[in-house]
Amino acid sequence: LDTEAALVRIWEAIEKDRDVRVVVLTGAGDRAFCTGADMKNTSGLSGLEYWAAERKGGFGGIALRDTLDVPVIARVNGHALGGGMEMVLGCDIVVASEKATFGLPEPRVGRLALDGGIALLSRRIPHIHAMGLLLTGRRIDARRAHEFGLVNEVVAPEALDEAVERWVADILACAPLSLRAVKAMVRAGEGLSAREAQMLRLPQLVEALQSKDQDEGVAAFLEKRPPEWSGR
Repeated sequence: LDTEAALVRIWEAIEKDRDVRVVVLTGAGDRAFCTGADMKNTSGLSGLEYWAAERKGGFGGIALRDTLDVPVIARVNGHALGGGMEMVLGCDIVVASEKATFGLPEPRVGRLALDGGIALLSRRIPHIHAMGLLLTGRRIDARRAHEFGLVNEVVAPEALDEAVERWVADILACAPLSLRAVKAMVRAGEGLSAREAQMLRLPQLVEALQSKDQDEGVAAFLEKRPPEWSGR
């Protein structure tokens, strides 16, 4: 629970810091990205009490977070199980080591993936693939996760950092306010028709279209030079 609270504080700080343009989320070492909650440390809460407690951000403060406009890359260096899988589902781009595995094994110990797993997985991939994982607690490897559409890129362990750096570089090549607007529009448009989503008038959209960076992007294109983004 201390780790969970610390993560929530980190996400809140990132939301307030307009100089942060991209976040890379990963695990320590090379064995696990995250394997979820500590079964030995449940703080005495029953399953029902845990479910009833308010956790707006989902597992790790990120799985169900709906207030973060900064792009988040999951650098999956090993096993992403239970809460770890839920954190992956809360990220925008997923780059995985060939040694990574993914799964929601909660039913195998009489529990439920209540911090985003059930809610997100069934919306992210085809029904039969989602249910195949949710109803069995099976693990899948990174290649299978890529086939399902859960992972953007799978690389050898030694190439993981280089692959993530490429994604970071591509994100940094884009105007930060444009990316904030994109993420906000995608999130706000969930559940709407394409026409309704297109008509959304979000503050992030207005800010991007009125920004100095919009003028800088056009000027840089005409002058055939890289743009210098100010985030303003």
